[in-house]
Amino acid sequence: MSDVGGTAVAFAHVSKSYPIYTSPRLRLKELATFNRRSFHTDYWALRDVSFEVKRGETFCIVGENGCGKSTLLQICAGILQPTEGEMAVNGHVSALLELGSGFNPEFTGRDNVFLNGAIVGFSRKQMEARFHEIEAFAEIGDFINRPVKTYSSGMMVRLAFSVAIHVDPEILLVDEALAVGDVYFRQRCVRKVHELRARGITILFVSHATGDVKALGDRALWLQRGRVMELGRTDLVVSKYLAAMQQKDTEYRGQEPATRGQMPDARSQTPVEVVEGIPNIDHRFGDARAEVIGIAVMDADGRRLSALQNNSTIVVRISVKAKSNIDRPIVGFMFRNHLGVDFAGTNTAREGYDLPPLPIDGVCTVDFYLDLPVLYASLFSFSPAVAEGTLEHYVMCDWIDNAIVLPMEKSEAPIYGQLHFPCRIQINSKIGADKTGASRIGAAAEIS
Repeated sequence: MSDVGGTAVAFAHVSKSYPIYTSPRLRLKELATFNRRSFHTDYWALRDVSFEVKRGETFCIVGENGCGKSTLLQICAGILQPTEGEMAVNGHVSALLELGSGFNPEFTGRDNVFLNGAIVGFSRKQMEARFHEIEAFAEIGDFINRPVKTYSSGMMVRLAFSVAIHVDPEILLVDEALAVGDVYFRQRCVRKVHELRARGITILFVSHATGDVKALGDRALWLQRGRVMELGRTDLVVSKYLAAMQQKDTEYRGQEPATRGQMPDARSQTPVEVVEGIPNIDHRFGDARAEVIGIAVMDADGRRLSALQNNSTIVVRISVKAKSNIDRPIVGFMFRNHLGVDFAGTNTAREGYDLPPLPIDGVCTVDFYLDLPVLYASLFSFSPAVAEGTLEHYVMCDWIDNAIVLPMEKSEAPIYGQLHFPCRIQINSKIGADKTGASRIGAAAEIS
């Protein structure tokens, strides 16, 4: 396969199988026949996987444990070869796969840095030029001169990640490595990944942290039992993956909706204000026993908004309609930023409000009054939903991703980070001795 159109990684109908023996004796028996007879069964970790990753793209892979994510990255790294299909990697690869892989536990951290450099083709002089940066980013102190077998899992990943990003990779493979890191180091790693993206480094990122996947990924691949379930825009792929996981959890709990008799006339449940119309549908899922029929975002006086304002009160109005009897309806929404990261969300059960049962064709409208903080100027979306059950155990009836998207107007003062907390400041000072000679400490001047 050739590098066409700036392709960094390409898989074409790749499959990978492992032989499974019920006992070691059968393995020896098969060897004795020079593999002319088979005494094993094939386990297919990957089955007919095809995708392309462009240069400079951050490509995320999601899926349950055992779906083939790690096998896929190991094939990219050249550790494994596909059983079927073709694979091409165009560029210098740096891989952060299994925790501590490539490290000799008896060697010191310093020795392992040079060992890893030699493995990827760097001379000792080249690694010496990079060593200070590697040591500074890892921040493991004197442990850099101690055997790796004395490291904690967090220290191991600190050093491994630092080495991986400082050997000038053109393609960086990261397999769930940040899951064992502390919050401080994870934040530094995410910032570093953003920096690598800006430099045009291709990144293949495997993680169960869907928030990180949404924030980092340009596109995503969902694997299930070794097969491609979905490939495309990150937020859509993650939404479908999470919907499937929720459905699986519901089936595991064995929660089935209760069957009730016919409810009273639906018109008695219909409120005066019903909002109809959904401006946008990126993705929709649920069992369809109830559906969201409309959403609107308004100011406190009921006027529909075309933009959000900081330090203001808004009303998120959601109307839902039952297609079957819903005994314990829950209505809510998720508030997301422009990266598709779930920024905040709520629902009627979370706020302690129990909605009355909805009969067939019954309509309910819920108004959520929100006091917006000071947020950075960007696009924000509202994803409405209706479910049945309790806050802990529920079945999703209808969820609509990014049903309405509104810009946040720019704040007069700069926003550091994602939002500005309401804040008051006190300046505490030590006051000199008063007329009686006693010192007064802790006087404070308050600034509102």
